[in-house]
Amino acid sequence: MTFNPNDIGIPNGNFFGLPFEYEQAKLVLLPVPWDVTASYRSGASKGPDAILDASLQVDLYDLEYYNAWKEGVFSKGINKTVKKQNKILRQEAEKAITFLQEGGDPDDLKHLVSIREINEACNQLNQWVYTECWQILEDKKIPGIVGGDHSSPYGLLRALAERYDHFGILQIDAHADLREAYEGFTFSHASIMFNAINFKSVSTLVQVGVRDLCEDEFNLAFREKHIHTFDDTLIHHKLFNGNDWNLQCQEMISLLPQKVYISFDIDGLDPSLCPNTGTPVPGGLTFQQACYLLKTLKEKGKTIIGFDLCEVSPGEIDAITGARMLFKLCNLSLSCIK
Repeated sequence: MTFNPNDIGIPNGNFFGLPFEYEQAKLVLLPVPWDVTASYRSGASKGPDAILDASLQVDLYDLEYYNAWKEGVFSKGINKTVKKQNKILRQEAEKAITFLQEGGDPDDLKHLVSIREINEACNQLNQWVYTECWQILEDKKIPGIVGGDHSSPYGLLRALAERYDHFGILQIDAHADLREAYEGFTFSHASIMFNAINFKSVSTLVQVGVRDLCEDEFNLAFREKHIHTFDDTLIHHKLFNGNDWNLQCQEMISLLPQKVYISFDIDGLDPSLCPNTGTPVPGGLTFQQACYLLKTLKEKGKTIIGFDLCEVSPGEIDAITGARMLFKLCNLSLSCIK
């Protein structure tokens, strides 16, 4: 009753300083401070903290989704046990990655033991995310993951796959993430979509902004008819030839079913907006292009059943970009409630 949306943001543990308790909220954010399998630069595990701090500077008046936040957004606390375990396991993973980079034998017994321990820990993390998100779904709320690297939302995707007969994924990303057990890690951040499409409920995967992938990923995407990859080169060649962004967005969204999950890797944007992300790649979408694509979901009458925002690392512009994109994702999801 005393909350003033025009006042300064007050640090109360909730993203954006919003005043809601769990029972009041229609959307619940779960921070996942995890980047154990990062293949280049770590730091995404600190993303939830950085976004939380920056979110207090986000003004709550959204011209696209007026007052959607008033439907209620609650934030789960950042789990200190997960943070501590991530720090320990990240050091172990770095040793395993360095071993391979220096020409080590992938079948070396000591290396295999290390990989097995890391995979088991990642599996436990996934189980924790699954349990948390299953309860959110049971309580008829929309779940949103704030990563962490892109392996973070696996548990949520599993929960959604058990709850819905079919749904589509809209992935905004510089990478295809279709590698199988990359570097030996079953739940690698580079394997999230490979793992996701193995859920029978995932009927469609639409990838937007991809500009860094290996031949195996290309062949998989070409072979699987329910994967539609709109690579960054194709997007911009069409723009240069007069095919405007609205028409491209209409085409992308038309491929998705009624229920849609959004997986937003921040490196899908131009790296000037996220210079500290784990694997930045030249090119990508502008902030407004990404927002317009997301808004097209609402215009097409889609239902958002959950989302993740991943790979945001500490850094002033990274956190600012992440916080504002998180606000857009929250408002879009709430405005699409039927």
